[in-house]
Amino acid sequence: MKPVRKAVFPVAGLGTRFLPATKAMPKEMLPIVDKPLIQYAVEEAAAAGITLMIFITGRSKRAIADHFDRSPELEAELAAKGKTELLEIVRNISPEAETFVYIRQSEPLGLGHAVLCAEAVVGDEPFAVILADDLIDAKLSVVQQLVDARAARGGGSVLAVEDVPLAETQRYGIVNSVRIDDRTSRISHIVEKPAPAEAPSTLAVLGRYVLEPEVFNHLRTIPRGAGGELQLTDAIERMVPADKTFAYRYEGRRFDCGSKEGFVAATVHFARKAGYSI
Repeated sequence: MKPVRKAVFPVAGLGTRFLPATKAMPKEMLPIVDKPLIQYAVEEAAAAGITLMIFITGRSKRAIADHFDRSPELEAELAAKGKTELLEIVRNISPEAETFVYIRQSEPLGLGHAVLCAEAVVGDEPFAVILADDLIDAKLSVVQQLVDARAARGGGSVLAVEDVPLAETQRYGIVNSVRIDDRTSRISHIVEKPAPAEAPSTLAVLGRYVLEPEVFNHLRTIPRGAGGELQLTDAIERMVPADKTFAYRYEGRRFDCGSKEGFVAATVHFARKAGYSI
């Protein structure tokens, strides 16, 4: 069973819900306290042993690459002024043991298309997909939880899930599954953004996946789905009959930072965690 050493970060979205802040700044660079969303996502991947970070970018996303690049001028300035703590923070943004790859998504054709853009770099290895909008505070990296769940099943694809209110099913991919243990279930059906009356359950897929490379075969052949986009959910549905696609109820607290309410809640939570009085 091949280890999971690569992660895909789809970051080509326009972030229109946060305009005007995101007119010139990628939404993934919006800070929660003093750290941008994308850095939380990369740190979660690194904590799970991921060493190759693959960013699927779009126009006006250069700030992400700049953030993870070295800044000799800034480092020299901090060193000269004896600001050793800040210097260490800046140097640790992008540990030298990790590799960063940036791929341009030419058209906004959906999450499935963004993942497909990474095929040449991922190759025939299992890989993680991490959506930075879903910020999860967990003792153990959620990606690591999925990797461990995959190992326990001898391989396969594992999706992070949690129960959501029935009225919100049309915001998520929803799975129907058969329970294996307290946290793991085998997926029997998955559908993208069903209306509450049509949802097979209230078990929603969140922004963490560990996928086998076979998903690329399906992404290349499926028709466009909801919203006229290439849906990752539709490709995963085609993998279900092999009985190696699992849902995992992760441990952690999620903040939907794609919404203003979730962003504010995350800021307050992490500020208090850091010891600030709010």
